[in-house]
Amino acid sequence: MNAPDPAIQALAAEAERLGRQGQSATSGRLWEQVLAKSPGHPGALNFLGTRALASGDLVQARQWLEAATRAQPPMAIAHANLARVLAQAGEPEAALAALDRALKIEPGAYAAHLEKARLYGQLGRVRDQALAYQSALQLAPLQVLQMPELRDTFDQAQRLVAANQAELGAFLDARLADLRSGVSSRKLARFDECLDVTLGRKPLQLQRPAMFHVTGMPAIAFFEREDLPWSAAAEAYTPAIRAELAAVLAQDEAGFIPYVQTRADEPVGQFADLDRNPDWSAYFLWKHGRRIESHIARCPQAMAMLEEVPQVEVTHRAPAAFFSALKPRTRIPPHNGATNCRLTVHLPLVIPPNCAIRVGNHTRRWVPGELLAFDDTMEHAAWNDSDQLRVVMIFDVWHPMLSDTERQLVRESLEGIMAYYGRDAPLGEL
Repeated sequence: MNAPDPAIQALAAEAERLGRQGQSATSGRLWEQVLAKSPGHPGALNFLGTRALASGDLVQARQWLEAATRAQPPMAIAHANLARVLAQAGEPEAALAALDRALKIEPGAYAAHLEKARLYGQLGRVRDQALAYQSALQLAPLQVLQMPELRDTFDQAQRLVAANQAELGAFLDARLADLRSGVSSRKLARFDECLDVTLGRKPLQLQRPAMFHVTGMPAIAFFEREDLPWSAAAEAYTPAIRAELAAVLAQDEAGFIPYVQTRADEPVGQFADLDRNPDWSAYFLWKHGRRIESHIARCPQAMAMLEEVPQVEVTHRAPAAFFSALKPRTRIPPHNGATNCRLTVHLPLVIPPNCAIRVGNHTRRWVPGELLAFDDTMEHAAWNDSDQLRVVMIFDVWHPMLSDTERQLVRESLEGIMAYYGRDAPLGEL
């Protein structure tokens, strides 16, 4: 293949620039010069085809654009413009084929999907139309989705996609009913979420660690307590820890401090309403890897329980363990944790009605004495919609899928980052 002629490239670039500026006559003359110097130039052929289409000459437009689609290098826009000609000529199937060729060249061309949806609508192929609209909605940039002139188009697209997904969901639910019959909800949980995400019933929830991401870890929202070998021993301490909490609330309520306390140089973000607000407060036993001795002295059973679990240990950062108090009518907004090297664990102690926690797509209610262990790098939120105080004990444990070697490497890496940047390295809350 011959190398492109720089002079022709410069002429074509100038023709494109003038065309973008609305100087179509001057641009056209330059494209004609390009075509005279390079008879198979795809850009020049595409321009002449679109000019003929604009003038209503479908025959000439088709000739130019078919030539453009055969030229090299291939141009997605030439196939898309040929599709316009074919559609106006009453050949919708041929137009759809031309759009498919355009999308093979440029898969992200959302406008081609919109045109396919329009053609499918003309042909009465509603399901294909919905799929084309779905692709357009996924690919179109936000600024395009918000353009006033396209609002009606995208509103229609969203309605058709939603209706199609609902119909597909009902079809699959009926088709899968026999296979699901008699199977426990736990065994079905992963597939059910898969199907909900596929059908648009729920969003795709991913791990989004704020600072240290262990790759290859599955995005599991809640880990079942019976799968954690230490859970039963930890839960057995519940009555004793609840008694210690009651004494703390009666004698040392001042030990609870607002959980959210951003520095002056930090953005508050979604926690603005809770910043330095005692509506969400904590009574720390361990904080940033430091023992709070005056609190520990009041809670020996809580500390004994922590000896039974695989707590994360990172100098100046972990362990972390505390009583978390959420006052009535208080909500913790959705957020993501710092690292997926560990799980966050809740031991429910004082649980009024109308309280729950959502992790990813899964919502659970706290049950006194039953641990909840979850990956907090998935989006999570919690709420107390009751008129009473809610208190859980929170602590972190190593992720059960990390090997002992990986735990040591993670710990050394985190401590190394702090050593490199200084103790106040931006590791966030572990």
